[in-house]
Amino acid sequence: MEPEDILVELRGLTPQKEITKDDLMIILKKYARLISVYDLMLASARMRKDGEFVHASYREKYLEIYIKYFLLRMKEVLAKDDYDHSAIDKTSFDESIPMHERTFEKEREETFGTHDDKFPLIYVITALYTTFILEEPIHPVGSEFPGNLKVEKRNGKYLCPVKDNQKDNANAVCHMCLAEQTPDI
Repeated sequence: MEPEDILVELRGLTPQKEITKDDLMIILKKYARLISVYDLMLASARMRKDGEFVHASYREKYLEIYIKYFLLRMKEVLAKDDYDHSAIDKTSFDESIPMHERTFEKEREETFGTHDDKFPLIYVITALYTTFILEEPIHPVGSEFPGNLKVEKRNGKYLCPVKDNQKDNANAVCHMCLAEQTPDI
């Protein structure tokens, strides 16, 4: 079983009339077991390197949030059994598959085809788990962006100040995120 095999299994869910959280969690847990502590350390190092380009005043907050909510989700995925067993948003799920495929392609190009790099798998599992199982935005509430803008929850809705900034980026995970654009920005 290779990390990119998750794409085949996810695509296998799309013909179903309904996809439940159980259906998705079986796949996410199966592939989360492929990720070792070493893989998480490499992903953390990669995120720290990418963080070098974040403005210094936001860098530590960025790293803290991304490492905590991105990497530590793998442990959570493996341990999580206490979710309702309802159906997920099938349309959003189906529309997310090409983005996940592009994620694997893009990340493989950046690592020169290295199949040992589990970063794309971690990325896909985290995005799917956060969106469809937890029903939370990809960037957690409190995530800060330049201009002292933050992801927030108002009146039961998740709001993101930068969601619309990514609408032309086909690779942005924002397309599947359930947060809405913050209206007053």
